[in-house]
Amino acid sequence: MTNILNFKPDGDLAAVQPEDGAPAPDRLISGNPEFTTWNIEEATGGIYAGIWQSTPGKWRVEYDEWEYFNILEGHSILTEDGSNPIHLKAGDRHIIRPGFKGTWEVVEMTRKDYVVRL
Repeated sequence: MTNILNFKPDGDLAAVQPEDGAPAPDRLISGNPEFTTWNIEEATGGIYAGIWQSTPGKWRVEYDEWEYFNILEGHSILTEDGSNPIHLKAGDRHIIRPGFKGTWEVVEMTRKDYVVRL
């Protein structure tokens, strides 16, 4: 067994069982967004890594966890309450810290890779 896990975000994810989801109904603002998540790694200590994508829509988000992400394709708008919107496009990388509250709006189907620590 190797201690290196390699995954290509634009590669074949067929070996990973995707999870489908959507925002909770009480958080939905507009649209009918549908999520697909390929959770590639689940490590001790509450660390997760994988690929996430969503169809267009807008919903409220609240983060209790820490997340690093890299936008692979699409266009989304992330807005923290009381702050200016951040337009997210391919190549954009951000960290969201615990305590973030705001909205996530997918304008054009968005795909990102992520690392989350609970």
